Amino acid sequence: MGKRKREEEEETEGADVVKKSKKSRKNAEEVEPEVVEKKSKKKKSSKAEAVEEENVTEENKPSSEPVKTYEELLELVSVIAKPMASKKLTKKLYKVVKKSQSAKKLKRGVREVVKGLRKDMKGLVVLAGDISPIDVISHIPIFCEDKGVPYCYVPSRRELGAACLTSRPTSVVMVQSDDVYGSLYQECYDTVDALPLPI
Repeated sequence: MGKRKREEEEETEGADVVKKSKKSRKNAEEVEPEVVEKKSKKKKSSKAEAVEEENVTEENKPSSEPVKTYEELLELVSVIAKPMASKKLTKKLYKVVKKSQSAKKLKRGVREVVKGLRKDMKGLVVLAGDISPIDVISHIPIFCEDKGVPYCYVPSRRELGAACLTSRPTSVVMVQSDDVYGSLYQECYDTVDALPLPI
C-alpha cells in the first residue's frame, strides 16, 4: 500500500503542476495579446505620426523655385504681351479669378475661352504673358477686340493657374460676372477696359 499512496500522491502533485502550468499558460496568453496589441498600437500610431509628418512637411516645404517679384516676372514676359496689368491690378485679377472659380463662373484654357467667345459670352479675359511660344494664344486678343470683350495680360502663368485653384499653369481664363463677387468684378472690368490697346 505504501507504493500506491506514493504513486497517487505523485499523480496528484503532477496534476497540480499541470494545472499550474495551464494557469500560467493562460496568464501568459492573456498577457501576450495585451503586449502584442500595445506593440501594434505603437506601430500604428508611429505609422500615423509618420504619415502626418510627411503631409506636414509636403505642405510646408519651401518650393524649389524662389518667389519672384512682379518686376522679375515682367522680365520673362513676351514682347507682344500688351496691355499688361499693373501690380495692383494683377492682385485684384487673381482675386476675382479665384472667386469666380469657386462660383463655377470661369472658363479656363484656350479651347474653353475661344468657345465662349464664339458663343458671344461676355466677361473679362486674362492672359498669361510668359507663354512660350506666344503663338498659342496670339489669336485671342484679336478675337476679344472683335467681340468687344476687354482683355489684359498678367506676368505669370503659374500664378494664374494658382488663382484658378489648380496646380497646373494656365495660359488664359475668362471670368464671367456673378453676384458673389460682382463689385470686385466690375472694378476689374472697368480698369481693364480703360487700358490702352496696342496698335
